[in-house]
Amino acid sequence: MAPPGLRLAPTRLLDSSCSLKKTLQCSCSFRGTPMPSVQWWVGGTPVAMNHTGFRVTSTTLGPWANSTIHLTKLPETGTSLLCEGRNPEGTHALTILLKSGRSPLVAQTFMKGLIRGVFYGAIGVTLLFLCLVPLIAKHIRMKQAKKIAAMKAEKSPKRARQGLETSLRLKEPGKSRVTPSPEQQILDPSPQTSKKSRIN
Repeated sequence: MAPPGLRLAPTRLLDSSCSLKKTLQCSCSFRGTPMPSVQWWVGGTPVAMNHTGFRVTSTTLGPWANSTIHLTKLPETGTSLLCEGRNPEGTHALTILLKSGRSPLVAQTFMKGLIRGVFYGAIGVTLLFLCLVPLIAKHIRMKQAKKIAAMKAEKSPKRARQGLETSLRLKEPGKSRVTPSPEQQILDPSPQTSKKSRIN
């Protein structure tokens, strides 16, 4: 019962926390008038002060009540932990869902998912590689064909030019020189000689 003249107040949760050191421990702090009592529940079952696998410590100061639960064993996946503060004016509670990182079920599920992911990923990469190989080979062949065609195109104009020059040389007539024979030079008198003979 609260002293006469003291203003009553329902229980309110002020703070809560969980930490993992050597053991998992969770704390709750309540305030109310009269001072609230704190009760822990694990999986729907109330936890006594000296429960196997759990250890509860509580401190009180004025209207505040603090309680901490220590879990000496790692909980199973999905275990619910409830912290409840209560006084005649009201009740306030907080539920914490615990998950164990060392749970064999979680580890097995994770490993199965990882193996499946690696397996399907390898299949996908292999199929992609098999699809890309023909395309890459076709691309390389097209490049080689273009290079060969370009080389042939470069060689064919040179050959055409050489053939044209050869044909022009064969068709061009050679220059011939006509030199008078010595007999023609003797028989054909020059104009000056004929004039002299007439004067005489």
